[in-house]
Amino acid sequence: MTYCVAAKLSAGLVFLSDSRTNAGVDDISITKKMSIYKKKNDRMIFMLCAGNLAITQSVKSLLIDSKGKRFWEATSLYNVAEVVGNCIREVRKRDGKHLSQEGLDFNCSFIVGGHILGEEPRLFKIYSAGNFIESDEDSLYFQIGESKYGKPILDRVLTNDMSLEAAAKCMLLSMDSTIRSNISVGLPLDMCLYEKKSPNNFKHKHLTKKDKCYEKLKSIWSTHLKEGFNKLENIEWDDGPSVDVKYP
Repeated sequence: MTYCVAAKLSAGLVFLSDSRTNAGVDDISITKKMSIYKKKNDRMIFMLCAGNLAITQSVKSLLIDSKGKRFWEATSLYNVAEVVGNCIREVRKRDGKHLSQEGLDFNCSFIVGGHILGEEPRLFKIYSAGNFIESDEDSLYFQIGESKYGKPILDRVLTNDMSLEAAAKCMLLSMDSTIRSNISVGLPLDMCLYEKKSPNNFKHKHLTKKDKCYEKLKSIWSTHLKEGFNKLENIEWDDGPSVDVKYP
């Protein structure tokens, strides 16, 4: 399992991924889930992936060989999402039946975002069927992988006019909630900030257990959560039950 999240805000894009592919008390595997494709002064594309590692690796390989040549020639991020979807279908056509025979699902999902010269930054979520959706002001972020634990803070805090730095903190806390609740998600993490005003550049941070900034962020957040909880008033209970009570 893994957890990846990306957001498109008015200021640009933020991407975050973990690197856990398998987990157990004695079985931990680590693989990067973030890929970056850059063509100077023309395009900057970020990709996050989740699901069966063999499938996602095959899809990414197809993107840069002859079958995926449209990836570099695409004139819009929509076209890029189409190319990724077609590569997913190509891998399904090749491997789907064999996976089914082994009792395995064809499981993969991608988040693709970035900028191509001539259009605004865009963000897409691509499903295992090869179909996809695009973010808008009503759906600022996309998640793939183990998404449920990190969703509440994104819904409560993330806004379109938020700075990318603030969004990055929000997404790191989303990741921390997920790591705390599911052993199959874990460090190290990769995070990228892509500013709309600087289309040829991006900020990157690789976070490990030794990262003091990340540890401080988690500690402060945990402290404030406990302080906020302790300030909550006690519940005012009803005088009598509002449900039927059965007696012998």
